[in-house]
This record gives sequence, C-alpha cells and structure tokens, in this order.
Amino acid sequence: MSEAITIADIYKLFEQTNVALEQSRAEFDRSIAQSRAEADRRAAEADRRAAEAALSLAKLEKTVERTSKAVDGLTTRWGRFVEELVRPAVVRMFRDRGILITRTMERVRSPLASGAPMEIDILGVNGMKVVAVECKSRLSKDDVDEMCDRLTKFKAAFPEYAQYTLYGAVAGIEINEGVDVYAYRKGFFVIRTNGESVEIANDDKFQPLAWG
Repeated sequence: MSEAITIADIYKLFEQTNVALEQSRAEFDRSIAQSRAEADRRAAEADRRAAEAALSLAKLEKTVERTSKAVDGLTTRWGRFVEELVRPAVVRMFRDRGILITRTMERVRSPLASGAPMEIDILGVNGMKVVAVECKSRLSKDDVDEMCDRLTKFKAAFPEYAQYTLYGAVAGIEINEGVDVYAYRKGFFVIRTNGESVEIANDDKFQPLAWG
C-alpha cells in the first residue's frame, strides 16, 4: 500500500519545481543578456566601422579637392604660358594673313546682358577688324565648340565691337587628333607651336569665318 502524500511532500515538490523554474529563468536571462551584449558589440563594431569609413571618405574627399585644385592651378598656369607665348606673336602672325593688328589685350572680360561673364584670352584689334584668341595647353573639340558659342554672343557682350568684323582663333601647345581640322572647318585660325615660337597652321586657301 502506497504512503499518503502529505502537504510537506507537495510543498517540497513545489520548491523543487520552483528552483528548476528559477534556474531556467536565470538561464534564459543570461541568454538574453548575452544576446543583447553580442548585439551591442556588433552595433558598436558597425558604428566603429562606419566612423572609420566616414573618416576615410572625408580624407579622400579632401585629397580629391586638393588634387583638383592643384590640377586646376597647373592648367591655369599652362594656359597663362600659352597666352604669353601667343600674345607677342599675334601681330606678326595675322599681319602675314593680311590682318594688321595694331593693339592687343589680354584676358578681356565683359558681363553679358544675362549676367553670365565672358572672358577672351587675347583680343587683337585692327581698324574695323577684331580677332578673339582662345589659348589652351591642350586643345580639344569641346574647346572649339565652346569658342563657337562665345563668338556667337561676343558682340552682345562687347557692344563696342558691334560694327567690327569678328574672327576667331584657337591655340594649343598640344592639339587633340583631328581637332585642328575640325577648328579649320569651323572657320577658326589654328595656332600651334613651331620650335620656340608659334604659327598659324591654316593653309593659304583658308577663308576665316566672320562671326555675326
């Protein structure tokens, strides 16, 4: 015959069950704490990596900015060099083409009616003729197209030359392949280096375009 279960036995069983539950709860809490700690660690690691990436990006942007400024400065200095090379030869070169330049001006700047500025590297004037010269270290097709756009707006920007016959010229130490022919066909004088000086590359058959 089995012994009767007493209240003490039930209470003991309850205590044992309660201890087991507490142990399970403690184990669950430890598991949750570990998971949170791991999540926090990963979040902190992600934040650290994001901060490092942001710092690296900021440094890269500064490097790109400094490099861009250096390149722009170098390009500007080369452009100035081309201007200094071309300017003294302008009178001679265009005299040989029947345009007797009597006055030259550098970096002539005038605001357009729209407010957009226009600058011409070298302007040669003779009587009722004016020659606008664009100088580049490396002459590209885009430079020629940009000069076309400038000359179509030139007389609006410089109304004092509204009654003048306007010609255009492009100069470069280096000229991208085919650009000299492209500029020739657009009606520009093409100025290139020749030893220690510069010369107009157009042949004797060339007829410059008079820009309106």
